[in-house]
Amino acid sequence: MSSADDVRLELLRELRSSAQLQHLWVMQAWQDEPGLHPAAGMLLSDLAKHGEARPSELAKRRLVDLSVISRQLAQLQTAGLIDRRPAPEDGRASLISVSAKGEAELARWRARYLEFFQTALGGWDEGRLADLTERLAALNADLRATLGAPDQCTMGK
Repeated sequence: MSSADDVRLELLRELRSSAQLQHLWVMQAWQDEPGLHPAAGMLLSDLAKHGEARPSELAKRRLVDLSVISRQLAQLQTAGLIDRRPAPEDGRASLISVSAKGEAELARWRARYLEFFQTALGGWDEGRLADLTERLAALNADLRATLGAPDQCTMGK
């Protein structure tokens, strides 16, 4: 194995570790959110970022089956965090958007998330954070292109 292969394997290990740590934080943070799975919260965030969408569009963007999105949307609707309306071109289809209550909850969740990152990365200056963000975005773009995944896939955001 070449040294370049060793570097690539170490990158994969660090990315896996980062994903595991993010999962741990999310599970700890969501203990106080009864009836709502963290993935439903991530779906709500996706809706806020990209705007109103059909469930099928959400499934494609998040790289999951439509049945998964349907369960998450049911949780969000029960909690009053989304609004549904018939699609104008096909009344059988729904368009989903974030409700006013959903926007308020997102603001609360984002504040907690930012507080966590401030605590964990408080010693990092803005330039260092921006550099890491830029490099991760480039890495994700190349991985998406290789996998043929949609440009706006938001699996863990």
